[in-house]
Amino acid sequence: MKEVNLYTDGACSGNPGPGGWGCILEYRGTEKEMSGGEASTTNNRMELLAVINGLGALRESCAVTLYSDSKYVIDALRLGWAEKWRASGWMRSKKEPAKNPELWEKLLALTEKHEMKYVWVKGHADNEYNNRCDALAVAESKKFQR
Repeated sequence: MKEVNLYTDGACSGNPGPGGWGCILEYRGTEKEMSGGEASTTNNRMELLAVINGLGALRESCAVTLYSDSKYVIDALRLGWAEKWRASGWMRSKKEPAKNPELWEKLLALTEKHEMKYVWVKGHADNEYNNRCDALAVAESKKFQR
């Protein structure tokens, strides 16, 4: 099984506001960068889309290590929160619906195709790939700013 590193980040100017996402897939020294954005979105949606697009680009099952500075994404996946939300009809509690259920549904389907490891990294720190993903995300968000 191929071992792939996936680095991701999302950015948003205002929340909601113009946003962008960036990701880097790394396999045996080869890197593929991807990015995109939306005119009106939230930071969490951009964080999710970075992971969704990165995993969606893989053509076969891989052992994937996901690096993200988003506790929202890493904790929901690593601690099984997202699976619990799905099992409870996308409710976080009896009165509180989970946000972004359509994106979580896509993301969970993608994670189930791979052997996943989740690593939280401090944002805007010393991880060069996370910093590059941040730059990609910010550049995409600026395309939608007026």
